Amino acid sequence: MSAFALLPTRVLTPAGFEADRCLVVDGGIISAIVPATDCPNGVERLDVEGDLLPGFIDLQVNGGGGVLFNDHPTVEGIAAIGEAHRRFGTTGFFPTLISDELEVVARAISAVDAAIERGVPGVLGIHIEGPFLNPDKKGIHDATKFRTLDDAAIDLLSSLKRGRTLVTLAPERAPAGAIRELAARGVVVAAGHTNASYEETRTGLDEGVSGFTHLYNAMTQLGSRAPGAVGAALEDRTAWCGLIVDGYHVHPAALRVALAAKGAERLALVTDAMPTVGSETKEFWLGNTHIVAENGRCTGPDGTLAGSDLDMAGAVRNAEDMMGVDFETAVRMASEVPAAAMGLSAVTGSIRLGLRADLVLMDGAKQVVRTWIA
Repeated sequence: MSAFALLPTRVLTPAGFEADRCLVVDGGIISAIVPATDCPNGVERLDVEGDLLPGFIDLQVNGGGGVLFNDHPTVEGIAAIGEAHRRFGTTGFFPTLISDELEVVARAISAVDAAIERGVPGVLGIHIEGPFLNPDKKGIHDATKFRTLDDAAIDLLSSLKRGRTLVTLAPERAPAGAIRELAARGVVVAAGHTNASYEETRTGLDEGVSGFTHLYNAMTQLGSRAPGAVGAALEDRTAWCGLIVDGYHVHPAALRVALAAKGAERLALVTDAMPTVGSETKEFWLGNTHIVAENGRCTGPDGTLAGSDLDMAGAVRNAEDMMGVDFETAVRMASEVPAAAMGLSAVTGSIRLGLRADLVLMDGAKQVVRTWIA
C-alpha cells in the first residue's frame, strides 16, 4: 500500500484539535503528523475539508444493513454489518451475539476469527452478550437460552484466536472463580442484564469485571439503602461503562449523572444497533419476536426496548446535546474510551504516530464524509 498524506481543516490528536496539519499514512499506519508546510514530497496529497477524527469503535453491534448477527454468524454477515456501520464513522466494531445456544456462540466465534484472518474491514473481536444472564433482567433476550457458566463454557468463551473477546454476564450467576478465570484468559468481562446487589456487583468487580454493558439498562438501580449495580458502577474508579445515548434508553439527566460520577474517560458510547441501521427495512425478527423501529426506537410487541436504531455518528451528536459535553469529548467517548476498555489503545482509537490509520472525516454539520480503515 503506497503512502499518502491527508491535509484536513482540523485534526483531532491527543493534544486537541490542530489546524494546518499533514497526516501521513504508510502501510495503513500513521507515520507522521507534521505542519502542513512540512508535508513530504513524493506522496499523494489529499486536501480534505472538515474534521479528521479517530474512527469510532462500537463495542455493541447486534446488526446492521438488514443483517442480524445471530441469524448470520458468518464472515459474510459480519462484513455486511461492518459495511453498513462504516458509513456512520464506525471503523472498528465488535459483532454482538444476543443470548443463543452454545453451538451458535461457537459458530459466531469461528466467523469472527475467519473475518479477521481474511481482513474484513473494522472487525476487532466479538461481544458475546449472554446467555449467562439473569432472567429477572432479561430485556428482549430469550430467557429459555440462559444457562450456567461452567468450565466448558469458559473454554468456549476464551477460544477466539484473533482479536478481543468481550463477554456480558450477570456476576451474581457466575460460579466462584469463573470471572477470574475468564479475565486471566484475556476475556474482557462486563456486567449486564443483572439483578446483582451492590455487594454482589462489588464481588464481581474484585474478581475481574472491568465494565458495565449499557449502564442503567437491565440492571439493579441506585437506591438510598440498596445502591445496586448502578451504584457500584458509578462509584468504581476504574470500571468503564457503555451508554446508549439515543434518548430512549437513558434519560439525559441520568447520562449527566454518569458523566459527573465517572468522567468522560470512563464512558464509552455504544449503539446496541439492530439490523435496521443502514437499512431501508425498519422491522425484523429476533428469534420468534417481531421487532419494529419507529422514530429511531426499536421495540417488541409489548413495548420492550430491543436494541436500537442508533449509529455512532448519531451517538456522538446526541452526547453533545444530551450530556452537555463538547464535540472533542464526545468523539473521544466514541473512540479512545472503547479502545482503552478493550486494551487496544496501542493499536487504534486515537490519532497518534504508530497507530492504525482508522479515521473518519466529518463536515461542519457533523455528518460523516469519508472513512479510512487501516
